[in-house]
Amino acid sequence: MFLLNSVVLVLVTGLLLGPVTVSSPVLPNEAVILVSGLAVVLGVNAFVLRIGLVPLQRLSRAMATVDLLHPGRRPSVTGPAEMADLITTYNAMVDRLERERALSAGRALTAQEAERHRVARELHDEVGQTLTAVLLQLGRLADRSPAELRGEARQAQEATRSSLDEIRRIARQLRPGVLEELGLASALRALAAEFTRQGLTVRLESRSPLPLLADDVELVVYRVAQEALTNVARHAGADRAALSVRATERGTELLIRDNGKGIGRAEEGAGIRGMRERALLVGASLALESAPGRGTQVRLWIPSGPTSTTPRSDSAHV
Repeated sequence: MFLLNSVVLVLVTGLLLGPVTVSSPVLPNEAVILVSGLAVVLGVNAFVLRIGLVPLQRLSRAMATVDLLHPGRRPSVTGPAEMADLITTYNAMVDRLERERALSAGRALTAQEAERHRVARELHDEVGQTLTAVLLQLGRLADRSPAELRGEARQAQEATRSSLDEIRRIARQLRPGVLEELGLASALRALAAEFTRQGLTVRLESRSPLPLLADDVELVVYRVAQEALTNVARHAGADRAALSVRATERGTELLIRDNGKGIGRAEEGAGIRGMRERALLVGASLALESAPGRGTQVRLWIPSGPTSTTPRSDSAHV
């Protein structure tokens, strides 16, 4: 724009210093030339501004739609040098924000898992053992109670047993011991069986041996599957779901499908955002596909890398 206006001013100055003159009053042909020249200058300026501001408009759209849970979206570096520097600086800022968010989310989730383990351990060791002792005492009390009180004692015993089972179920959800002891395949089988007992039929599909994943990656896969099935049981209105894990040369895929009503236009809640944050911690991507009346599909894709190596033996098939 500076060069264009400089050329126009130089030409106008040259004309004023040259033999060209403007009559007083202005003649019709001189007025046509002046108006035409002004129109050309304004049109060229408008065209140059429109072309020059396209990168800025693209940057503005990127800034308005940026989401740190959907990384990798960057405006292309184009335009004049100053505009290119601005876009480059913006991209570097978003990269830094994504790294900082991933680190902070990682620390928060690590602390959350540690707290889950602590609560689960206390539920199992303290509350669970106390209820077990109460259950045994109620059993002895029911055996020695008069006939008219034996029924109430048995009811108290059954209520205590039901509470103990619920405490154990909550402890398993907080701390997936089967994942630590038997691996991901067994943990997913137990997860499918747990949700099946709650009225939702979960079919576990066997496709290929699981790769040997790092502990943090296995935990992410388990937690994403757990959260996805929880959403299906609570919100989807579905009676069937399918859970599958398959390994390829390029990575590992976790897929959860249901036959529910879909998520429609509902905004993503804390559960889905939590799944996205967990996926980012291990360099994975999470995608949701939903259609009204056709259910929802949650896909977690973990690319091959240092977190996965050779497949497990046949005993680890899902």
